[in-house]
Amino acid sequence: MEHITLLLAIVVVTALVFDFTNGFHDTANAMATTISTGALKPKTAVAMSAVLNLVGAFLSVEVAKTISKGLVNEEGIQPEVILAALVGAILWNLVTWLVGLPSSSSHALMGGLVGATIASIGISGVNGDVVVTKVLIPAIAAPIVAGIAAMLSTKLTYKIGAKTDEKHTAKGYRVGQIASAGLVSLAHGTNDAQKTMGIITLALVAGGTLAPGSNPPVWVIVSAGLAIALGTYLGGWRIIRTMGKGLTDLQPQQGFAAQTSAATVILASSHLGFSLSTTHSVSGAVMGAGLGRKGGVVRWSTATRMFVAWGLTLPAAGLVAAGAEYVARQGDWGVYLVAAFLVASCLGIWLISRRQVVDHTNVNDVEAEAEADGVVTTAIAAVTPPPAGSVAAVTDEDLKTTIPAPVPTDPAAPTAPAAAV
Repeated sequence: MEHITLLLAIVVVTALVFDFTNGFHDTANAMATTISTGALKPKTAVAMSAVLNLVGAFLSVEVAKTISKGLVNEEGIQPEVILAALVGAILWNLVTWLVGLPSSSSHALMGGLVGATIASIGISGVNGDVVVTKVLIPAIAAPIVAGIAAMLSTKLTYKIGAKTDEKHTAKGYRVGQIASAGLVSLAHGTNDAQKTMGIITLALVAGGTLAPGSNPPVWVIVSAGLAIALGTYLGGWRIIRTMGKGLTDLQPQQGFAAQTSAATVILASSHLGFSLSTTHSVSGAVMGAGLGRKGGVVRWSTATRMFVAWGLTLPAAGLVAAGAEYVARQGDWGVYLVAAFLVASCLGIWLISRRQVVDHTNVNDVEAEAEADGVVTTAIAAVTPPPAGSVAAVTDEDLKTTIPAPVPTDPAAPTAPAAAV
């Protein structure tokens, strides 16, 4: 192992903490639909996801190269910049986890890195073309592509299984969900674990322990894989609830289509070195699957909050990182102050989360709040008939119809009042 100074050790540990938060923050990407449809028990699902995340971490280093070599210029970057970037990313991950919003850990890290770099050496330290082509464009394209693919896949699965027994079909798709969830977990490991590998490698280059342009050392790959696997095993239950119940109500056919579509997009991007967000991909696929079923709609109020979080991720993490970089550059006391602030903030967020605990025992207990029909929901429902064989719910108010009394034949007979049924 390379010679590690105290500052570099703090940076490496902080990077692994980020990797840990990335793991439990993004568990929902792989397992929310599998848990919500009952294909797997919650603890079994997160254990399976953790193992496959670890395996995926060893399959490729293309995304790690994008982070360590492409996003910012290595020359002039100091370890304090990396520390500040990680502080911004970790705090954004924890805040969004606390409120149950599936935001992007990838964009939190990139926003933190860009913000800290600009605060340190100016905007010239950021490779704008890489940010646009390998971060921003994939961020927009990934949920759209995954959503369209999932919607078409859902329509196809229902069309193929239209004449089959519903119970047997659902059972088969639950099995398919398990396989597709495993594929998403594997894809997540190939994409997200590498981000931490890249940031640690960048810190080692900045600290002078690795030559510029070096690939991640083996110990970095192993430690990053273990950290994200451990975080995944603990499970981000708040976000799992939102992803599995909050966006739309999924049946096994939809869950299978959503996960397969998302995994395809993620694996393709990892191969190309695009550091896209697995959260964006899976969320887009879930919404696409929701719209792909006849009568299915998306809860746009939840989706809107999620979109707002996506838009705030880069600037919010960047601003926090810029402030942390300003303090850290003041000297050793600044570094220690930033580290202490991070620890205190993490502890505070955890204590707040204990006021209302969400874990594997109650992740599916509370259904998502019903929202009033908005313009989009009403429009989709108006043109989409309900599934074949379904019966519309009839309430007591619907039954209280007024039946006019018959006209009497005898003019002298009194008129009977209308009868309410």
